Amino acid sequence: MVQNSGKRWLLLMVVSAGLLLITLDNSILYSALPTLVENLGASSSESLWIINAYPVVMAGLLLGSGTLGDRIGHRRMFVIGLVVFGLASLAAAFATTPEALIAARALLAVGAAAMMPATLALIRVAFDDQRERNLAIAIWGSLALVGGALGPIVGGLLLSSFWWGSVFLVNVPVVTVALVATLVLAPPHQADPGKRWDLPSSLLALVALVGLVMAIKETAKADPAPLFIGTAVLVTAAGGWAFTRRQRRLAHPLLEFSLFRNRAFLAGVLAAGFSLFAIAGIQLVTTQRFQLVEGFTPLGAGLLVAAVAVGALPTALLGGATLHRLGLLPLIAGGLALGTAGAVIVLSSFDSSTGLLVTGLLVTGAGLGAAMSVASSAIMGNAPADRAGMASSVEEVSYEFGSLIAVAVLGSLTTAVYTASVDLPAGVPEAARGSIDSALALAGDGNPALVEAASRAFDDAYSVVMVVVAAVMAVGTLVTALLLRAHGPGSALSTDGTDGTDGTDGATETAGADGTAEPRKAEELC
Repeated sequence: MVQNSGKRWLLLMVVSAGLLLITLDNSILYSALPTLVENLGASSSESLWIINAYPVVMAGLLLGSGTLGDRIGHRRMFVIGLVVFGLASLAAAFATTPEALIAARALLAVGAAAMMPATLALIRVAFDDQRERNLAIAIWGSLALVGGALGPIVGGLLLSSFWWGSVFLVNVPVVTVALVATLVLAPPHQADPGKRWDLPSSLLALVALVGLVMAIKETAKADPAPLFIGTAVLVTAAGGWAFTRRQRRLAHPLLEFSLFRNRAFLAGVLAAGFSLFAIAGIQLVTTQRFQLVEGFTPLGAGLLVAAVAVGALPTALLGGATLHRLGLLPLIAGGLALGTAGAVIVLSSFDSSTGLLVTGLLVTGAGLGAAMSVASSAIMGNAPADRAGMASSVEEVSYEFGSLIAVAVLGSLTTAVYTASVDLPAGVPEAARGSIDSALALAGDGNPALVEAASRAFDDAYSVVMVVVAAVMAVGTLVTALLLRAHGPGSALSTDGTDGTDGTDGATETAGADGTAEPRKAEELC
């Protein structure tokens, strides 16, 4: 445990810096993607894998890394993750082919997967005061939002002065400072050699996720291959089934399914996934649309979507500070409802009023900021201290899965709607139907009719994507409201489960009056 209060908050800054890097790398390529495609000659499929390799590998490894952190100590895991992340950043910065960049992004994900559960677990260890922990987790969550929103800005800013590799090279000095600070500040979390780390389980989860992404991408093609889709679906189902079966047979599984019996825990996991789906989807398609259709620079497009972070930061902080008074229901379900309203404003104004568009992005951010900040508290407050690594891994998986599905589904949907709706002028090669990037490259400066047709088709795709984003948040609002119906103002964080108990067969800590789980003894936390 970190005895000194000042050291606790300094440690929070260090682990939050690590989280900032991880989330920054999730979105930094959104504004840099057109430049990467041009410089590396990446195809449409390769460009999506350059983005997707990171969340796919991370989501597949996160559960295992959380349990491994419980086994060898979360400080050690955080240090290992920082080193791998720094080396992978160097490899990505100097990649010369799309394949090399995809491989480097996968290695970045390995480092991020080691770091992410450790950040939240170290906070859990360091902050044993309930309200301090709520505030610390809220700050942690708000920085995750800020990192995701700053990614397109940082990418655009670097590309305005440097070559594309600078979007990865910027990680190295931050990693170096965080590495030194961690060794000085992080508490010596006691390792538990009795915990087993099961590599096959992580690989099975990774297989299932890769199969799912491949199935989504192939389905969205103009001429999908049914055999390929069927094979990918079969791989996904087989991987998921084998993973689930293995967890039930292991003495020390990577995932205790009993945790999900607690309604507050489940609602927190779902809220995290729904929120990241919306944020990643909005950022991806908005940065692309305003660069390719409106002619924004990468920096300009990044600044535009930063409105999401501007709206999210104050509500994320307020959510953590007021959780003990308001309870989970109004902050999570209410936040998702507000995010839905913001998405509708964006949908109605993106091609007519920049002011209304920015307003919609601010409103969306405000809603998702509130939901995400207390989703973390719902998850960590409903897991016992000896499963802190597992709980934090589940949360990170929900974040990464939301982002992954957003990029896979919405990126593929954008291409599919564009391809189906573009009305090519006479004499234009069919290659222009593949993507708006291809159309604009073929148009050059001498075919305004093609530019206009491609822009209209991309706007159609943008509208469809925003409808999907709004619908997903609306579903999230209803589902979390049902799960949290007993968690209104003044209620405890965990009150009931599906079986009339706390929902975790005794695994959950008792709820305190301030809306969080009562801490276990100090020696158990440290």
